[in-house]
Amino acid sequence: MANSTPVHFFSHGSTMMLGEESASATYWKKCGDEALANGVKHVVIMGAHWATVGDEIEVAANPNPVKSPVAYVHPSKYVDYKLNPDLPMADRCVDLLKASGLRAKKNVNFDWIHDTYLILIRMFPDGCPPTTIISMNARYDPHYHVKVGDALSSLRDEIEKVLLIGTGGAVHNLYRNQWSQMLLYRDNFAMEHPPEATLMDFRQEFEDAMTKNSGPSLRRAITMLMKLPNYRDAHATDDHFMAACFVAGAAGRKEDEGIRAVLGAEDWELQNMCNSQFTIGSWNGSITVM
Repeated sequence: MANSTPVHFFSHGSTMMLGEESASATYWKKCGDEALANGVKHVVIMGAHWATVGDEIEVAANPNPVKSPVAYVHPSKYVDYKLNPDLPMADRCVDLLKASGLRAKKNVNFDWIHDTYLILIRMFPDGCPPTTIISMNARYDPHYHVKVGDALSSLRDEIEKVLLIGTGGAVHNLYRNQWSQMLLYRDNFAMEHPPEATLMDFRQEFEDAMTKNSGPSLRRAITMLMKLPNYRDAHATDDHFMAACFVAGAAGRKEDEGIRAVLGAEDWELQNMCNSQFTIGSWNGSITVM
């Protein structure tokens, strides 16, 4: 829809993406600047490091969350950054999820993890906007997470502008990463060898699914990726893929047909991890930040 806010899928990569400059970091900042320039009031984000068991989904509602420590990043990069939990929006999200038939509840004890606050610090270094974190469900059903995104998609049309973000990974298999350069030299971008061919192939499949589909076909294309033979090479576990399904649900409505994703930036880390950054849609009457 013309008035709908954009939706981002961000690959957060390793913890060092918080401390090191990169094309992705520059793009995250640009997206944050554009959100602020266009009057964003709330952020709703699904990460990749928090999942609930059973058939439930939870919404973070801790009024004073602390940050989990971040390895290989100097504390000055994140310790003093003040988190801003959006408790009224947590209630709204629970109501919307329940209205869609999902078993949702608030979690008043959840502390924030770097998969989400890494992105927030990079997007909004001068201050965190009111933010609500949505958990995954540990059964990792792609269609379930599409439904979560769909349940919250109406927030894109609120008068008080809401930005929906999924943060996971386009190619994120920790078992395939080459860690030596990071462990020995704190260099997460060293590339002694090119990425493995099967991972580059999946990275292309991911880009094609995101950029060559829109509306309900985007949902079909993203969920279908889990059936590819090389999916398990690219994602040893399903957690970092669920955010893509969430984004497909949030930006894959019938009225979103014709609105295609843009690949805004990309970095390869640790030889085999691909951090692709996508945006679907744009700000209405958008103020663009160069």
